[in-house]
Amino acid sequence: MRFGFLSHLDDNLYLFRLPIMRALVERGHTVYAIAPKGKRWEAFESEGIVPVHYPIDRRSVNPFKEKQAVDAIYRAIAPLRLDLLHTFTAKPNIYGTIAGRKAGIERIYNLVEGLGSFYVQDDLKSRAMRLLIERLYRRTFRRSDGVVFVNRDDPAYMIDKGIVPPEKVTVIRSVGVDTEAFSPERVDRKMLAELKARYVPGDKPVVLMVARAIWHKGVREFYEAAGRLGDRARFILVGGIDPGNPSCADAAFLRSGAVEWVGEQQAMREWTALADVYVLPSYREGVPRTLLEAAAMGKPIVATDVVGCREVVEDGRNGLLVPPRDAAALADAIGRLLDDSALRQRMGEASRELAVKEFAIPQIVEQYLRLYGV
Repeated sequence: MRFGFLSHLDDNLYLFRLPIMRALVERGHTVYAIAPKGKRWEAFESEGIVPVHYPIDRRSVNPFKEKQAVDAIYRAIAPLRLDLLHTFTAKPNIYGTIAGRKAGIERIYNLVEGLGSFYVQDDLKSRAMRLLIERLYRRTFRRSDGVVFVNRDDPAYMIDKGIVPPEKVTVIRSVGVDTEAFSPERVDRKMLAELKARYVPGDKPVVLMVARAIWHKGVREFYEAAGRLGDRARFILVGGIDPGNPSCADAAFLRSGAVEWVGEQQAMREWTALADVYVLPSYREGVPRTLLEAAAMGKPIVATDVVGCREVVEDGRNGLLVPPRDAAALADAIGRLLDDSALRQRMGEASRELAVKEFAIPQIVEQYLRLYGV
C-alpha cells in the first residue's frame, strides 16, 4: 500500500509520527512524508520514507492564499496514487481532506491533537475562531473516513456539538513515549550530578516544570506557588519563550521570583530525572508529551484537572490533580508531596507502571496499524 502523512511542518511528522511511518516501511509499504521542505528531509530518506514538498503560508487567513494551499497539496499528492492519507493539525486536516478527495484517495483520516488556544480563552476573538474552526471541521469530517483524537474529552465535545459522527471517532491516547529511552535506568549519572551541582544548592528537593514559557501552560501559577512555598524546594522551569505567541511570558518576569528559569534545554531525560516533583499547571492540552516523559521516568506529578493532563495523571494514584488557574491549590498539592517521601515514591512507581502499560510507543503504533488495517 501507499501511505501519505501530511502536515504543515516536517518536524511534526518526524518528531511525532516517525514510529508509525517506520513500522509501515518495515512491513513493506511505501510511505510519503508530505510537508513544506525543512531540515528533516535527509532523515526521512535515511528511514526509507519519501519526502514530498508543498508550499503553505502557516499564518495566512487570506481566502485566495488558502485556495492556493489546497491546490498546492493537490498537486503534491495527486501523482502519488495514495491508498491512504493521514493528515495532522488543523490546516492540513481541512485542506488535505479537500485535496485528497479531489485526488481520488480512497481512505482519508484526520488527527486532532488538542483543540488549541482558542478553547482556553473566552474573548470575542476566541469565540469567533471557535465557531469558524468548528464549521470547517464539520465539513471536513463529513468528507474524511475517520478522525483520531488523542484524549477522550475532545471527541465527546465534538460529538455533542454535532461536529463529528461518533462512528467516525477513534481515540488513540497520545503519540506515545519511548519508555526504554525515558527510563530511570538509562540516566547519565554524571550529567545528573552536574545538573544538581549547578542548579540545586543545598541538596533541596526539586520541583520541575517543563513547558514553553506561555501563560496558558500555567507559568504564572507555577511562579506564585513557588513564592508560597519559599525555601522548601528548588523550583526550576525548563522551556523557551515564544515571542510570536500572544500568551508568551516575558523574560523579565521569568527571571524574577523564586523560580530558576533555565530556558530551552537538551538532555530532557536527565532534566526530568532531576525532579522530585514534576508539575504542569496547564489550562488545556492534547496529551502533553512532557507528562508522558515524566511518567516514564517514574515521577510523581502535580497537574491541572483539565483536558489532556487527566489522561496521564490519575488523581491519587500517580499524582495529584488541582483546579486550573489556582496557585494556592497548586502550592498545597506540591507541599503535600514535598512533605511525604513515601507518597512520592509510591506515586512515582505508579507513573512508571502507567506509562509502560498504556503509553509505550509500540502499543500506540499497534493501534494505528489496526486502524489502517495492515
